[in-house]
Amino acid sequence: MELRRLEYFVAVAEELNYAKAAVRLKMTQPPLSQQILQLERELGVKLFFRTKRKVELTAAGEVLLREARGILRRVDHAADLARRADRGEIGELSIGFVGSATYDILPVVVREYRRQYPGVHLSLTEMSTPLQVEALVRGDIDIGVLRPPVPVGIESKTVQSAECVLAIPKGHPLAHAGAISLHDTATVPYVILSRKTWGGLYDDVVSLCNRSGFRPNIVQEALEFQTVIGLVAAGIGIALVPPSSQNLHAREVVYKTLDDVAPMTEMAIAWRTGDSSPLVRNFVDTGAAWQTL
Repeated sequence: MELRRLEYFVAVAEELNYAKAAVRLKMTQPPLSQQILQLERELGVKLFFRTKRKVELTAAGEVLLREARGILRRVDHAADLARRADRGEIGELSIGFVGSATYDILPVVVREYRRQYPGVHLSLTEMSTPLQVEALVRGDIDIGVLRPPVPVGIESKTVQSAECVLAIPKGHPLAHAGAISLHDTATVPYVILSRKTWGGLYDDVVSLCNRSGFRPNIVQEALEFQTVIGLVAAGIGIALVPPSSQNLHAREVVYKTLDDVAPMTEMAIAWRTGDSSPLVRNFVDTGAAWQTL
């Protein structure tokens, strides 16, 4: 049974007038009458009582009208869903993110994305950059919010770049100093984010300290920036952290900008190379929100 014939049948059944139904369908009356006759032959039932004065539905026609309306509504709904899926307006998007993304970037972008695409379900999982890269390669997540660089096979877009600031326990002498250079920290214990979490930052901190004439006295490593700042607040040592960390432990930690050199920190969104999903494209292109950060 052709959907086109169902549409013709519904028009005639609702108008109960072949001429009016033909106008509604933007066709002439003879081919419309022929289509209804072919539908009746296909089904083996009579759908209309036709006289010169009026057209009425048979019992079979009444039943078919009810079912045909439902079928056509479902077909229209399915077509609409297909078009919305093609535009990336519905579906599920799996996102991995580093914990520090929640300090500023992630809330802003997720809020904007959900405003634009309320029909998309977001599944968010906190994980380190290395684990995100592995999950992207396996296809376990669609988007990563992570710290670059990323390996071959993964595309990325840097959305934030800033110099690290020095996190200092509130009672430490450096907390009350004026200008601070990296060399001023040569004898101070360091708390640092583990290489397992962010190898690039770890290596940059060590390299910059070496170029300033000393090897950093690393007394404690941690897997998350929240833990790093917590250890600084406890007086364990100082730390170089992204500026977005300044909202953490503000009462117990003083944040200062170095006067000379500091490691650069970047945040990026990442996705699999060649991924043509409109969901991924829309998340990347939500971009206006990313660029304001």
